[in-house]
Amino acid sequence: MTAMLLKGVGASAGAAIAHIFYIKQLDLSVEKQEGSNPETETGRFEKAKEQAFTELDVLFEKTAVTDSAAAQVFDIHKLMLDDPDFCDGVEDALSSGLNAEYAVKTSAEALINFLGTLENEVMRARAADVRDISERLIRILKGLEENDDGPNEEVIVLAEDLLPSQTVRLDREKVAGFVTKRGSVTSHSVILAKTMGIPCIVGMGESFDELPKSGELAIDGKTGEVFVSPSDNERNDFLLRVEIFRQQKEDLEKYRNMTAVTPKGHTVKVCANIGGVADADAAKTFGADGVGLFRSEFLYLESPSFPSEEKQFEAYKAVLEKLSPKPVVIRTLDLGSDKQAPYFDIPEEENPALGYRAIRICLKEPQIFRTQLRALLRASIYGKLQVMFPMITHLGQVLEIKEIVGRIKGELDKEGVPYSKDIEFGIMVETPAAAVMSDEFAKVVDFFSIGTNDLTQYTMAADRMNSRIRDTFNPADPAVLRLIEMTAKTAHENGIWVGICGESAADTALTDFYMSIGIDELSVSPASIPAVKKAVLSSNS
Repeated sequence: MTAMLLKGVGASAGAAIAHIFYIKQLDLSVEKQEGSNPETETGRFEKAKEQAFTELDVLFEKTAVTDSAAAQVFDIHKLMLDDPDFCDGVEDALSSGLNAEYAVKTSAEALINFLGTLENEVMRARAADVRDISERLIRILKGLEENDDGPNEEVIVLAEDLLPSQTVRLDREKVAGFVTKRGSVTSHSVILAKTMGIPCIVGMGESFDELPKSGELAIDGKTGEVFVSPSDNERNDFLLRVEIFRQQKEDLEKYRNMTAVTPKGHTVKVCANIGGVADADAAKTFGADGVGLFRSEFLYLESPSFPSEEKQFEAYKAVLEKLSPKPVVIRTLDLGSDKQAPYFDIPEEENPALGYRAIRICLKEPQIFRTQLRALLRASIYGKLQVMFPMITHLGQVLEIKEIVGRIKGELDKEGVPYSKDIEFGIMVETPAAAVMSDEFAKVVDFFSIGTNDLTQYTMAADRMNSRIRDTFNPADPAVLRLIEMTAKTAHENGIWVGICGESAADTALTDFYMSIGIDELSVSPASIPAVKKAVLSSNS
């Protein structure tokens, strides 16, 4: 085939040259069709669900042998099979006389469309899980077998879109990169590529159809370039890129387990942002000095109803044990705005980013808050727990929280339930109000963690999800940096530590500034840890 250059969206940096491994999609097209009768079709649906549960159990067991973190996706899919919104949608379609295949399709599409309206990219990416379970059910209903074939040599995986269940089952030793027609920067294939440190290109669109299904590809995950049947010169160029990338990876590798100390002697903890128990393994792999942000809301978003105290306790305990004796900062529930749980009905608001969310929900819904705090306190004996409260805007909120925590400690004392007496309690500084009043907050908490995503959004009056005003949303704007510096100064004057847990913590162009104001902790995605440690060690401040 003639050499050809195509472009997609570079989603995970790196270069690779290898043969194509094309994952062909099964024909799961479904036409609108009436069923034999609602009872029969309901029986078919329930039987398909049972088989899907069995398949997911088998896949979990197989995957967990080599990658316990990746296997968690199958547990998430089992939960989603029982999702009330999904199941209710199927039942409504069945009761109207449609067959099971079309009922699954319509219910899944409704849920996928709803997720697509959300601003939060992680929640939008959850649509892939819905599509995954719906395609599994439709395949079973159509009597088709799952394709289990995998590559037997190092390859670049080519697919219209990789479902989460397909991604985690690939032999990582044989995958040099990914190229997909669809997908976003938060797709499972991208997350896996970043974790593995290999290139990934998504969003090829119609140009994907020009790609051959066999032969050799050369890809650059930074530029989004895809070379088909590269010429000798192009091949040599890519082999050089691959070697440079390999050397860069090797260079960063040595920083994983280093202590991040500036040339002037300031030690910084470089911690991991995680969304669940499965991510704790990645945090350890990349040399995290602890967890600087455990987003506890994902326990709620991945559950069909409010997670029980016991379920939360087990999750917090697991992360604390995995990271012990390193510290773990767990952020309390941060629902609302762009993070909506289908079973918790938050009325539609004109401006949800400024509305009923995070700590505002917790203080208005004491039973939800109490359940989480009890689980956290009980888990605290299994590691070094630090609890952080989001969206704080005034001192009264902190004083109310401290009163609630005190009452729960009293309950646990009466019940004879042990908890650590050394838990640190802090707040997220993610509003200008919290930054301006940080001198008052510093007297009543143990630490600050600056959430630069929301702090930038509220300071610059710029929606961070609006691409048309991307230039205005600038975490390095002097107004934002001045608020960060003010917060760090008041923290240290009052003898408490301060960290950064927004995306800009991983921006090495800002590392010198953070070091100059004495930031004590930078919390980033696990894969970013080595690069951030390197930046700290070579800082000029």
